[in-house]
Amino acid sequence: MSFTRTVNEKALEVENILKEFLPAEEGFQKTVTQAMNYSFLAGGKRLRPMILQETFRSVCVKRGTDPREDALARPFMAAIEMIHTYSLIHDDLPAMDNDDYRRGRKTNHVVYGEAMAILAGDGLLNYAYETAIKAFGRCRGEEERIRVAKALEILAGKAGIYGMVGGQCVDVEAEKKGLTISAEQMSFIDENKTAALIEASMMIGAVLAGADADTVEQAEKCASNIGIAFQIRDDILDIEGDEQVLGKPIGSDEKNEKVTYVSYYGMDRAKEKVESLSGEAQDILRSIAGEDSFLIPLTAWLIDREK
Repeated sequence: MSFTRTVNEKALEVENILKEFLPAEEGFQKTVTQAMNYSFLAGGKRLRPMILQETFRSVCVKRGTDPREDALARPFMAAIEMIHTYSLIHDDLPAMDNDDYRRGRKTNHVVYGEAMAILAGDGLLNYAYETAIKAFGRCRGEEERIRVAKALEILAGKAGIYGMVGGQCVDVEAEKKGLTISAEQMSFIDENKTAALIEASMMIGAVLAGADADTVEQAEKCASNIGIAFQIRDDILDIEGDEQVLGKPIGSDEKNEKVTYVSYYGMDRAKEKVESLSGEAQDILRSIAGEDSFLIPLTAWLIDREK
């Protein structure tokens, strides 16, 4: 219970940082910014910006630099959560998962209509890059500008057709066409649809803190494990979870005839896979972030989460 409180405190710290970058609800286009903020402020674990922040801090400590000098990290923390939120808005649409509730409240398209929900998602995606680019104005020299440019490259790649969008494409095609996907395709979906943004979070945190190429590569592998384990845990909760705790209906995967790790391999093997991936991720974290990194217990906590 005490660690959950710590996570919640860190999520509140992240939340306050995210609010610094909200679009203003004004002008003729204020409906779309209201819709953007409605979903962006709907709560959640703030896992991706938290991972970015904690990776940045851990690498700074290991390199002997000040983890409080996080001016470059903050715009990217907001940007990664904006991209994640846009993906949820679009994921909930009738053309996708057709969900009416997310995080215990009505989904964006239920409140604002489908057209405005699409625009809100588009707005968040574009505004994410507007926000991340602000990091250039916070640079204190050429080395930091190079770090920001590399971070932008990672962010764009992991969110795009060779990352999250690519994974979503395979998932949607399989679901809508009623295709039986292979184990390789299922792994591709989990690696890209879910893990890609977590990879981006950890890699960007490491890059902005000045990590070398080998550390960034290890961070990518670690985050891949965390992301896939996180997705499998989601699949498990969709069967065994509590709707009141989750804040959304359970059984949507079965309703949509979605192939998941659980449906493919069974519940026992799915739980074993989560444990295995998490254990390997924690070993990598000890190497790149240090034994005292908050990321280690955070990874363990994600295994047992109930929402």
